[in-house]
Amino acid sequence: MIYLDYQATTPLAPEVAAAMRPWLETGFANPHSSHRPGREAAAAVEVARERVIAALNTPLPGREGRGVGPPKAAETPTPEGSLASLAYPPPTPPFQGGKLYFTAGATEAINWALKGAASRLAPDRRRIVTVATEHAAVLDTVEYLAGLDFDVEILPVAPDGLVDLAAVEAALVKPTGLVAAMLVNNEIGVVQPVAKIGALSRAAGALFLCDAVQAFGRVPVPIEACDFVAISAHKVHGPKGIGALWVREGVELEPLLHGGGQEGGLRSGTLSPALCVGFGETAGLLVQRAGKDREHVARLWGEARAAMPGWTLNGSAEHRYRGNINLRLDGVDSARLISELRRIAFSAGSACASGSGRPSHVLAALGLSDREARSSIRLGFGRYTAEDELAEALALIDAAAKRQLDFAA
Repeated sequence: MIYLDYQATTPLAPEVAAAMRPWLETGFANPHSSHRPGREAAAAVEVARERVIAALNTPLPGREGRGVGPPKAAETPTPEGSLASLAYPPPTPPFQGGKLYFTAGATEAINWALKGAASRLAPDRRRIVTVATEHAAVLDTVEYLAGLDFDVEILPVAPDGLVDLAAVEAALVKPTGLVAAMLVNNEIGVVQPVAKIGALSRAAGALFLCDAVQAFGRVPVPIEACDFVAISAHKVHGPKGIGALWVREGVELEPLLHGGGQEGGLRSGTLSPALCVGFGETAGLLVQRAGKDREHVARLWGEARAAMPGWTLNGSAEHRYRGNINLRLDGVDSARLISELRRIAFSAGSACASGSGRPSHVLAALGLSDREARSSIRLGFGRYTAEDELAEALALIDAAAKRQLDFAA
């Protein structure tokens, strides 16, 4: 099987699996218990939290970075280690002030940020602005809030997938409480100018949520311009079932879950040390491998573009993450293509919308017809994609698509 669906999920890094194993087998204590095993588990959770925060603040190679460089190397504590051995070198200032809360995933983090912030908005600021190409976690949540009498404005994008900053500014003329924008689009890979959107939001007195799920560890996350940042582990070679919400210092949220008072009293429930440690190890690897991962993806992107000359790229060719390539060959049935090529795992868009039978709302927002959207495929690749495997997959996809067109002629 050749796996080319990195936007849906990514292979678990071997180092992450190894780091998690002790906490699944012997370090199973409740991290909220006061006995020694519980304290050791709690310390491991905090090590993981600091590693994720450090990765959010670490500049990526070859790009204008934010925050500081990588923290000193530190091993994830093992269940057998003493409490003294659990210390993790603190990040070197100046880190962006804020707190990171572990969640069950990015969808939960996004829901929490939108609903938790919206419920605290002043009566004259019950207005939310977002973008037409956002993930369903944002669009469905703001639709729910619209049903609670929040005023919602969804901004269009240009054919390249980018939102017009003048339109953002115009939308913020009306008193607005909350703005949400995705940094890297999950379907077409386009990178929105979220630093500028965040700055416009702050100038207008609105809170700003950045969905950085597809960007974390790949594209610099401008957290200095954000009030909330949502991320997920399994999109970057970590385990499923854990994500996080970063909240800027001074910003208040309504609690997500009530019960035991965990996560600062805002999200009750027992944390999994294994999942948290896995996320922490994932974040550490993102920092350590940033340069290699970026160079590898750039090579794969170049090879993919060269191998598919007759296909049209959906979305901006310049402002994008190059581990996501969304292509269209008019007249091709993408669902049939995916069904025929069973040795290759790729998609026609978001995994969350698969099976709905509806064309992609992202491609529709670009101005594509239903027919054009149904002729589009998404190929996602990254750290563990071999160049020869990608070349083989591209040749098979292109040949199968051409057979479809020849048969229909």
